[in-house]
Amino acid sequence: MAGPKSIAGTAPAAPPPLGAHTAHAPTEHQLLDQARQRASLAGEITSQLAGSLNLRRTILRLFALITPELADWAMLAMVDHRTGRVALHGGHDHTFATTVDRDRTEDLGVGRVLRSGQSELLHVALAPEGQTPTADGLDSMIPHDALRAEATALRPADVLGLALTARGTTVGMLVLVRGAGRGFPEDDVALAEQIAGRAAMALDSARLYEDRNRVASVLQASLRPPALPRVPGLRLAARFRAAAEHLDIGGDFYDVHGSERDWLLAIGDVCGKGVEAAVLTGRARQSIRTAAHFDRSPRGVLAALNAVLYEEESDKFVTAVCARVRPAPDSRTAEVDLAAAGHPAPLVLRADGTVEQVDVAGTVAGVLPEVGYQETTIALGPGDTMLMFTDGIYEARGPEGFYGLDRVIGLLPAYAGAGPEAVCEALEQDVVEHLGGRAHDDMALFAVACGR
Repeated sequence: MAGPKSIAGTAPAAPPPLGAHTAHAPTEHQLLDQARQRASLAGEITSQLAGSLNLRRTILRLFALITPELADWAMLAMVDHRTGRVALHGGHDHTFATTVDRDRTEDLGVGRVLRSGQSELLHVALAPEGQTPTADGLDSMIPHDALRAEATALRPADVLGLALTARGTTVGMLVLVRGAGRGFPEDDVALAEQIAGRAAMALDSARLYEDRNRVASVLQASLRPPALPRVPGLRLAARFRAAAEHLDIGGDFYDVHGSERDWLLAIGDVCGKGVEAAVLTGRARQSIRTAAHFDRSPRGVLAALNAVLYEEESDKFVTAVCARVRPAPDSRTAEVDLAAAGHPAPLVLRADGTVEQVDVAGTVAGVLPEVGYQETTIALGPGDTMLMFTDGIYEARGPEGFYGLDRVIGLLPAYAGAGPEAVCEALEQDVVEHLGGRAHDDMALFAVACGR
């Protein structure tokens, strides 16, 4: 009895790679499959590139998608309008990156495409046997020796330069190289141009995001509380905790200005929270810095701050305390002149554990056209620490209610003689524990004592 017959199924012929030459004209089925390939590749590039705002990752993802399906080799040139240079990316492993002067590309195909926003298709033939290849499309489209050497290995080749245009501006150029046997038929050029248009939007979006992120980072760095300088004859310590801790900026600030044995210490709090408050903080800090350059008297600095901030239609204001500290030559004592603009008065922790609140007060800065500020003078002796703080400290609200000024005063005696760093650290930790993980306002502490 004969067994069952083995029937071998015949699979349909696979579509040739895009642009590949075949011995016979492609069948209708193969042409349909190639059309599907093109549509699938265009759709995949759109979806894959849309998910990232990291420029480097977007570039690498683009190369991974277009090689080898659309090209044997690829390079990306992007114009950096900040530096006037052209950034080049690509190569066999996709990771090559460098920059060249824009002037070097002006007379080349790269420059033409960047200026015109029009695609260019060039054929690169083999050099005659025994002769060095002459300048051709590879030189024109690839303005870097190492990248050009990689592409040269594909001779004879076709080079397609595609303008990357986004939001009405040519932001770069995509160079595709196909080796012998592929070429760029019309359908593939149309596909490449479609892909270039979609890639241009993704790349430009990522570039804009990184540019804005860079600007934000620079501004954020300029608004952060500064590192404290080493001051002869004084010991300084500070703590800052922003309400929006992920931003590390806020409406509280402290600063130090001066030289030799004459220093201005300032702490303040602007109305509002977050980025808007931080911008006003920057303005207040710069105003204090400028005023202290001409006059370090606290009342003069606060008067200048008030004049700068006052705007008739504005509801913005700043509270601040300024302390002019002049340590004695032996660094054991210091004279401190203080003035306040609507800010909590500093506390002085004496070496024997006594806590005193300085008798100083004044109008907030920025609400009246002219304000006269009064100064108070105190002396710091050996082991004394003066503590300045913002209202975010005693208004910190935990399960038991506000932290309160009484709790601040009650905590300090245990740290008599311990110095500014210990005082700031202990108080910050106690306030954070009181909060129990709850939201809080900006908080700042700034302490000073005599010493080397």
